[in-house]
Amino acid sequence: MLYHPFEPVYDASSRVLVLGSFPSLKSREEAFYYAHPQNRFWKVIAALHGAEPPYDLEAKKALLRASGIALWDVIRCCDIVGSSDASIQNACGNDLRSVLHAAPIKRIFCNGQTAAKLYRTHCESLTKLPAQTLPSTSPANAAWTLEKLIVAWSLLLA
Repeated sequence: MLYHPFEPVYDASSRVLVLGSFPSLKSREEAFYYAHPQNRFWKVIAALHGAEPPYDLEAKKALLRASGIALWDVIRCCDIVGSSDASIQNACGNDLRSVLHAAPIKRIFCNGQTAAKLYRTHCESLTKLPAQTLPSTSPANAAWTLEKLIVAWSLLLA
């Protein structure tokens, strides 16, 4: 059983909450979200805000704050093989209410189908908020080019 190794990112300016499923092996090693260099999350968020992709921890946090984005994962603990979302078993959801009470979150988005399914199963009954599913920024989602992801993720700005 692995436990989520780092805290959510949010502040008083966070208007949307983006949820992944559970940190990848690389993210667990780096102790921050979307650390795998081939994951396109940071490129997408930067493109939406006319910025260069951030490469260090403080720049990533600053981009989130400037964008009004809170970031966390659906799963607090689970059994997982490496980074494979498909291998997730015995999942326990994060109590997202701590973020929802501390920040004026208006909308929730899930990064990919697995995060969305896990959100509906483990979190939606507590938050009482629906979540919109965005295409995964994972390199495993090769059908979606960076350009297509940027267009789809522009829902964050609406």
